[in-house]
Parts: sequence; structure tokens; C-alpha cells
Amino acid sequence: MDAERALRTVAFHLERAGEPTYRVAAFRRAAEVVGGLSEDELGARVRRGTLTELKGIGKRTAEVIADAVAGREPEYLTKLLARAEPDVSGGSELLAALTGDCHSHSDWSDGGSPIREMAEAARELGHEWLALTDHSPRLTVARGLSADRLAEQLDVVAELNAELAPFRILTGIEVDILDDGALDQEPELLAELDIVVASVHSKLRMSERAMTRRLLTAVSNPRVNVLGHCTGRLVVGKGRPESEFDADAVFDSCHEHDVAVEINSRPDRLDPPRRLLRRALEARCRFAIDSDAHAPGQLAWQRYGCARAEECGVPPERVVNTWSADDVVAWARG
Repeated sequence: MDAERALRTVAFHLERAGEPTYRVAAFRRAAEVVGGLSEDELGARVRRGTLTELKGIGKRTAEVIADAVAGREPEYLTKLLARAEPDVSGGSELLAALTGDCHSHSDWSDGGSPIREMAEAARELGHEWLALTDHSPRLTVARGLSADRLAEQLDVVAELNAELAPFRILTGIEVDILDDGALDQEPELLAELDIVVASVHSKLRMSERAMTRRLLTAVSNPRVNVLGHCTGRLVVGKGRPESEFDADAVFDSCHEHDVAVEINSRPDRLDPPRRLLRRALEARCRFAIDSDAHAPGQLAWQRYGCARAEECGVPPERVVNTWSADDVVAWARG
């Protein structure tokens, strides 16, 4: 493993472990610095002990570089890998069956990394495709994409797909479900996308009747493919309670309109809770086991969703991201 790859691998596993963004960024900055050095200069600086004279390289990142240049697995990485495996049991068989991820974010909205880095990380995990689903305009706190920015992003994805083939980035969006169930993006533009994840991000405590009506309107929209983190709950820190809605009615509608219920794998969400996941299964819904990753290392969080899905008896054939990219797009646009 060369020094640049070692630094990026450390950053990936720090993200996977939920470490602070500043720590992850330090290793990525160091990787960029190393990537701009010749092999001879890098080796000379390691021998002279002058790596830390370079802006962007500190004591810890210098140690990782020195180990990599010497042909050793960096000690820092070894220790990180020893504690990097998610603290879950089960789900391995389902995880191995996944070919992609229907929900991810880049630095075009509130993600922390460029589209290319997200795609390359997904490819390294063994995926064949990744859906890019940055936020829609209403979510200004997340730098949601206007119609013009989304159209621009489609051109960027087309260029990257030409370079990364056979790996494929699916064009998509996490579109906000507005108060009345309408979608926060132009219908003509939504129709151009490979996949649309629809989620509620505001007024999560509206009445059960109003939220049910809101969700039913959204999932009956022919442009919606996946219902994202349906309860909106948070299960860490102060947490956030579940939105209240008629789950039977909503999941029956998901089945009727062939909308997949997302099993959101983020450790702070784990949404839906098991009781609702089982109800969606009884309603014969399809599922999408998604990372909702906002950084490359978070793509590995799908294991959490797979463990919950397996525990609740979700069969692989009901999970849309066990399919090929072509099959996913055909289903989503059908």
C-alpha cells in the first residue's frame, strides 16, 4: 500500500467509526500533499524526517506515511482496523448480495467529499453502482440543489461514468416531501433521474392524520421510487421521536405503487424500527438497504441495515439493491 492510499484508507475507516470530521480531513489533506510529491522526494523527506515541514502533514500523518514508504502496514491503520468492524452480528449474507446503494450524498449538498471519491469508495467496497441523491432546494441548511445545479450535476455524473465504467453512478435525488405531500423539485427534472428517494425533513411532529396524508400523497407520485427514513427518528444523543402515521396505510400504498421502503443504515437513525420493518414486510413491500452516507467511509454502514433486515426476515429478492444497475433503473423508471 503506497502512502497516499494508506492515508485515504485511514480516513475511510475513521469515517466508518464515526470519528470527528476534522480528524478525517487531516488525513485527506495529507493524502493530497503526498499525491503531489515524486517518489524520490517523498523517500528523501522520510529519511531526513522533514515531512512535517510540509503544510498539511502533522506528526500522526507523517508516521503513517513513513510506515507505508517502508513497506509496512501503518501502525495507526492496524489499530484502527482492529476496532473498525461495526458492532453488529448477522447480515453478512445479505450484505454480500448487495450490488449498490440507493442513497448517498456528496459535497454538492451536505456531504463531505466529491462525487468521484464517493464513487471510488463504493467501488472499493465491491459495489457495481452508487445512486447519488443529494438534497433538494428546500433543505437550505444542507445546500439543497436548485433545478439548475441538479441539471449541472447530471452533466458531471455523465463525464464520471465515462471514466469509471463499468462502475456506474446512478443519477438521483433525495427530494423533500413538502407539507402537502408534493415533491420539492421540478417534475420534468425528476423524470430525467435514474432514481428518486423521497423523505420528510420538516414538521416531523405534525398530527398522525396529516402525516399519513402527506406520505400517501408522496408515495402515490409516479416519480417516487424509495420512501426514505420513514419515521424521521434519531436514536443517539438527545434523540428524536418517530413521526406518527398510519403505518398499515402507508406501507400498503408503497406496495400498491411499487415504492421501496428504505432501511436506513445510519447508526443515528436505524429507521424504520423493527416493528415497522416487520409490518412493511407483511405488506409485501420492497426494500432498499441504504447507507445514507455523507462521506466515503460511511458507505460501509450498510452492514447495520443488513443485520436488521436479516433479523426481521427480509429476503434478498425483496431488496432492490441486490439488483444490477440496469434492473434498478428499469424498475425505477417503469
